[in-house]
Amino acid sequence: MTALSQLYPQPLWQWFEQICAIPHPSKHEQALSQHIQAWAKSKQLAVVEDAVGNLIIRKPATPGMEDRKIVVIQAHIDMVPQKNADKVHDFTKDPIEAYVDGDWVKAKGTTLGSDNGIGMASALAILGSDDIKHGPLEVLLTIDEEAGMTGAFGLQAGMLDAEILINTDSEQEGEIYMGCAGGVDAQITLPMVWQASEQSYSAFSLHLSGLKGGHSGVNIHLGRGNANKLLARFLFENADELALELTQFSGGSLRNAIPREANISFMLPEENVSALNEKVAEFEALIRTELAIADPDMRLVLNTIPTPKRVMSENSQNTLIDLLHVCPNGVIRMSDEVEGVTETSLNVGVISTDDEQVTILCLIRSLIDSGRTQVEGMLTALTNLAGADIDLSGAYPGWKPDNSSPVMAIVRETYQDIYQKEPVIMVIHAGLECGLFKKPYPDMDMVSIGPTIRYPHGPDEMVNITTVGQYWTLLLAVLERIPVKA
Repeated sequence: MTALSQLYPQPLWQWFEQICAIPHPSKHEQALSQHIQAWAKSKQLAVVEDAVGNLIIRKPATPGMEDRKIVVIQAHIDMVPQKNADKVHDFTKDPIEAYVDGDWVKAKGTTLGSDNGIGMASALAILGSDDIKHGPLEVLLTIDEEAGMTGAFGLQAGMLDAEILINTDSEQEGEIYMGCAGGVDAQITLPMVWQASEQSYSAFSLHLSGLKGGHSGVNIHLGRGNANKLLARFLFENADELALELTQFSGGSLRNAIPREANISFMLPEENVSALNEKVAEFEALIRTELAIADPDMRLVLNTIPTPKRVMSENSQNTLIDLLHVCPNGVIRMSDEVEGVTETSLNVGVISTDDEQVTILCLIRSLIDSGRTQVEGMLTALTNLAGADIDLSGAYPGWKPDNSSPVMAIVRETYQDIYQKEPVIMVIHAGLECGLFKKPYPDMDMVSIGPTIRYPHGPDEMVNITTVGQYWTLLLAVLERIPVKA
């Protein structure tokens, strides 16, 4: 047995170890899904894969609890694939290298997948147990949550029999979530005009790395650097003076992860190379000072590259730099109703350059529809001014809080009884699938709980071992307290 599978509670950690061993990034969940289905069938559990790939597994009630309301425990199968630049890892082929570090479980150079692997492991451990008391049980494992909530969008009415849903995708022990932000993807495309490069010029790439990044909902209020925005700022402040001619801008990898790295390639006159080195050093020192607490390990690396055959036209380059520099990013507004919670935010997540255009992928989140609409309008106005196009897609609703929720009351009272303290009732700025589930199941009573996870969506992701045990204890106690059917 490895150190991971010896942790408490063992059934949960043994399942998490299996989950780490089978690659399951967003849109590549099939191998893990098939493994789970084969296991469920071996346990004589009813398992269904719906039209979009979600799994629904059913387990009868333990003796004496057949009259309880049906509960569905919900998690998502996929994980965010993020790694450090120096880490060799193929998320579609390689296992996650999880290890124990004190009271935390971490991964070697990659995301851990505790978001939402711990929740999934808890549901599967309950399904496999012979001594946990519960009423009629369903487990819903959705696909592609991190890259578009495809599974939640595709869940059809009539697939579930449950009256109560327990979402396991929260990331702070001691907090019970009863609402979440909605969101929408924004794709901006700026047409590029190219011109022949001046072959006597020197060519360089400038790579920014070392940022913490993180979840664009959970961590957006922490003031961490956005690699895309930082390089845009460098260009805005220095491109004209150095006579830079851009050939490429790329950064970030997911619209819902704060970009940790970005890269630009450019040319400039040989006589400006010395000034370039000075400007890079000055900018690095400046940003290190500004982000001394939030991102102390930020670094810039300047390298010579082969001379390209073309560069962006002056107008295309200026428009791109202006657009990226002025584009809002981070917290737009904090909530008035929920202290300490972000109401509306924007993450400039991914930038890519191809033959015809530069594409910018953003994710807008808001607890209120009007906040989301406001930011949609801001981006639309900016793209109009820049002569770019914007496509708003994949909008998903928020989960409106219900203070009278019976299951929320059960979880709150159970937590108080076990831990002799009041849990915090919260609304989370991240997007949970509960809002989408309300469409096919408008009367379903929902709550979200989970262990403490730090820095999800980035290679620093870690889950606290003690809180996994606390979450497990709470979940089992709640299942035992589910009331009888009306």
